[in-house]
Amino acid sequence: MAAVLTNLFDGIAYGMLLFVLACGLSVTLGLMNLINLAHGSFAMVAGYAAAVLVNRYGVPFLAALPLAFLVGAVLGAVMERTLYVHVYRKSHLDQVLFTIGIVFMSMATVAYVAGSAQVFIHLPGFLKARYVVGGVSMGAYRLLIIAVCGVLALGLQFILARTRFGSRLRAAVDDPVVARGLGIPVDSIFTIAFAAGSGLAGLGGALGAEVLGLDPGFPLKFMVYFLIVVTVGGSSSITGPFVAALLLGVADVAGKYYVPDLGAFVIYTVMLVMLLWRPAGLFTRAGGR
Repeated sequence: MAAVLTNLFDGIAYGMLLFVLACGLSVTLGLMNLINLAHGSFAMVAGYAAAVLVNRYGVPFLAALPLAFLVGAVLGAVMERTLYVHVYRKSHLDQVLFTIGIVFMSMATVAYVAGSAQVFIHLPGFLKARYVVGGVSMGAYRLLIIAVCGVLALGLQFILARTRFGSRLRAAVDDPVVARGLGIPVDSIFTIAFAAGSGLAGLGGALGAEVLGLDPGFPLKFMVYFLIVVTVGGSSSITGPFVAALLLGVADVAGKYYVPDLGAFVIYTVMLVMLLWRPAGLFTRAGGR
């Protein structure tokens, strides 16, 4: 039983990490109707930036996390204004081709600058500690992941559902012409939302670097995971991807532990079952997006 609960704890931590990495994609795909397959590239670049700050320049790990968010957000804002703004009105196929091109360009750039070897962030001693509570072994690092991701989930849900910015964002997506007529700065709203989503990806890249590792193939390696979280959870809210990430994280860890030969297929089996049960996503209303 202790082993089961320990695996459950690790699965929850992994699911929380998947959520923080994918929730920005939920914002751009679900609320902005933009298919951004390059979402993982922002996580990779910001993760590498955090690794350089911590490993080479001695910046404390906890201080590097908000800096990673800032790197992702600034990069996202610049690219949104210079590149992504031109594909908002394009077809989904055009968006897919455009963003997958950015993925391969980012991979080649990182491989040229940083090399192909996998990189990890050096954690401080207090995050390497382990605690045993009721026979359940819990790592301090994973406890930090759960705490940070839990706060982010609550904050995002509140911002998108209860604030003026959230209502303006929905209005700008539903009908930008009318939104502009009502005085809503649509372009600025889109830039802020895209930058925030990219910043969250950057935070996830730095926060999960020690668990997932960083290498030039990061955007492709985890692209499917991001899409699974958003697809299974539904792209019209934060609650759906959050629950989906937890379920998929637990299923992935349990599958790799109990059936290692088939572990890689467990998460896809769970995805298929959930989509057959709820094709539009776990928390999407029937007939809605």
